[in-house]
Amino acid sequence: MFKNKKLLITGGTGSFGNAVLNRFIDSEFDEIRIFSRDEKKQDDMRHELSNPKVKFYIGDVRDRLSVDNAMEGVDFVFHAAALKQVPSCEFFPVEAVKTNVLGTNNVLDSAIINNVKKVVVLSTDKACYPINAMGISKAMMEKVAISKGRALGKNATTTICCTRYGNVMASRGSVIPLFVNQIKSNQSITITDPQMTRFMMTLDDAIDLVLYAWENGENGDLFVQKSPASTISLLAEVLMDLYGANADVSVIGTRHGEKIFETLVTSEEMAKSKNLDKYYQIPCDSRDLNYEKFISKGDKLVNSVNDYNSHNTHRLNKEELRRLLLKLSFIKDDVGN
Repeated sequence: MFKNKKLLITGGTGSFGNAVLNRFIDSEFDEIRIFSRDEKKQDDMRHELSNPKVKFYIGDVRDRLSVDNAMEGVDFVFHAAALKQVPSCEFFPVEAVKTNVLGTNNVLDSAIINNVKKVVVLSTDKACYPINAMGISKAMMEKVAISKGRALGKNATTTICCTRYGNVMASRGSVIPLFVNQIKSNQSITITDPQMTRFMMTLDDAIDLVLYAWENGENGDLFVQKSPASTISLLAEVLMDLYGANADVSVIGTRHGEKIFETLVTSEEMAKSKNLDKYYQIPCDSRDLNYEKFISKGDKLVNSVNDYNSHNTHRLNKEELRRLLLKLSFIKDDVGN
């Protein structure tokens, strides 16, 4: 599958891009291209890797010409470039639209014109029932990708599919590094709501999901990995146990744009999803502009199906969460095996 092929990772200097490189650096890919706008991170990766297989392209998904330059001759694309921080997107929603929606449109149009074989677009649980600008922009991003996949249809040269995953543990800006830093600094641990739940998955899980979509996805498909969840209070408790700490806990309340629980699959999507053991596959909505299907015909099944969220998924117990946290290399290095 990989021999003499070229892979492009947009937003490749982020957590996901680094993890993909670790997975594929010794594969038979002829070339792996990292596309991002951060020259400092690119330079750090270049010196750390010192591998001629990895090529670096400075650019921005908002700039179609820079995308076209990086896309030429590419076989596969992992589209991870995005504005992901909820607070910054809340204050600058137009910037979220420019990157997450219009930028994605640039990447997909460029991939189609350059006859890329497959594009996997990375999304987030915040795109389900979105209440903040980041989630809304990601939901629109999914709609753009699914729409283009629908238009291409089966047996097209290019296949476009999406993945949607929950909280990736220890990704940049997430809560686990925050808690660890607070514990190490002897500060109070700031918890929003003790009963708030979040999906827990590792970066390896995220890559496995993308690879599954890559190997099995049809145009317009969306894939979700079934993931366990934890309350925020249990997460803080287990981290304190691992670090042998007894920090104070300060409950600060739910922040603006934040949910008590996250949803990975809506009830509407669950009604048509395929249960694939570890994954849900949500096929492309194939409806056209025949308004009879929107006005006079509905789906009774939707009302009898629950969504899939971090409250009703498998809830991790203390030992399960401990084992999962010890899969994170920086925690393992801190506390030992």
